Amino acid sequence: MALRRNRSQSERVPAEISAPVIIESLDQEGRGVTHVDGKTIFVDGALPKEKVTYQITRSKADYAFANIVEVIEPSDLRVTPQCKHFGYCGGCKLQHLDPTAQIEAKQHSLDGDIKHIGKAVPEKMLPPLMGPTWGYRHKARLSVKYVIKKERVLVGFNEKGTRYVADMDSCEVLTLEVSALIVPLQEMIAQLSIRDKIPQLELAVGEPSAEPNVDAAHNGKNIVLIFRIMEALTETDEVMLEAFADQHHVNIWTQTKGPDTVKPFYPLNAPSLQYSLDEFELKYPFKPNEFTQVNPEINQMMVSRAMELLAPKTGERIADFFCGIGNFTLPIARSGAQVFGYEGLDNLVARAIESAALNGLEANTTYDVSDLFQMTPESLTGLGRFDKWLIDPPRDGAFDLVKAIDERNAPGSIVYVSCNPATLARDIDVLVNQKGYKLSAVGVINMFPHTAHVESIALFTKDAD
Repeated sequence: MALRRNRSQSERVPAEISAPVIIESLDQEGRGVTHVDGKTIFVDGALPKEKVTYQITRSKADYAFANIVEVIEPSDLRVTPQCKHFGYCGGCKLQHLDPTAQIEAKQHSLDGDIKHIGKAVPEKMLPPLMGPTWGYRHKARLSVKYVIKKERVLVGFNEKGTRYVADMDSCEVLTLEVSALIVPLQEMIAQLSIRDKIPQLELAVGEPSAEPNVDAAHNGKNIVLIFRIMEALTETDEVMLEAFADQHHVNIWTQTKGPDTVKPFYPLNAPSLQYSLDEFELKYPFKPNEFTQVNPEINQMMVSRAMELLAPKTGERIADFFCGIGNFTLPIARSGAQVFGYEGLDNLVARAIESAALNGLEANTTYDVSDLFQMTPESLTGLGRFDKWLIDPPRDGAFDLVKAIDERNAPGSIVYVSCNPATLARDIDVLVNQKGYKLSAVGVINMFPHTAHVESIALFTKDAD
């Protein structure tokens, strides 16, 4: 293996193949872990209990990263990846591991963080939430690259461990309808005058439209493609994009600079994207660049479990922190509780207000734009006392929010939805060991099958005074 010229001398390692080793566990990135002469080796593609050889790609004093070379004794849990691009494309890391074992690995990762970072033991482990493992992904951001030497365009996720775009013609985790668009997109973009000025493509899929006379292609699903363009389209470019939209029954939007420049291009009269929570008889309109969960089936299950744990009741005053477009706010409002949604982005708050009105829940919902990463005990107390909280933060967690809890503002219970077990565990340490809550229940949500991404949900309760 050729050494990269920009690698420091201390990182330069020979490319020899290792002696056989036994893999001990998986790390939080889905890599196999072993130890050799006191040094931790992270082996990409290896599974626990396997005997493998590997080749180091980057080395430090106490640890090294490596690629698997040969599986001498495979794990009983090793399976044949369904995607032909697995191992090359960086979109998935665990297709070689049985899906049930993937969930067990995520549970083990969550347990370890709670124990070692959170310094807590949950009273109850919830059964994992799991759904379809293929074709589940309804939102994604794909890279685009015009390769001059080959005179062709690549559209896909990045190669594993690099910034290069993977050469792929399909994707097993995207919806079938979107996967089928990859090759036509590559061919069409290659004909544009600005083919080398389109760095990425964002996609969003909405549920089938109920509007009359909507084309029945793609099983009625509403597909929006956002082209990030760094140079103005020519008239010929516009004609080609419009023809592509008509032929493939998609809606095209463009983005020229920041998120506020995202706008529809063609057709201008297309129906809005939306998703539903059927259990609660709710519909949510959304723009393609606004945050919604990528896995709508799991989102239904997640919201249902959150409502079971929160148990909202008529007359209660409940806060929904990091409320987004109201994914949890509106189901809480359906119970008759008064819900106060707080979110840092004003465009999401505007969408949440729209959804509350659409679903007839204005009387039970109040929204406010608030920087929840700058919360203090005084500012939190100023919001008023709440019976219960629901928290659904981004990967950074809710550290300042939970630190701000005191006797003046502490809710009786908290449901915490997390997309990062490490920051959840950090916040568990605060809630359990500093604020007097019990970790009553916790469980894994398999929002992203075949990846190492761990989503989870936890319930915190406080003994009545």
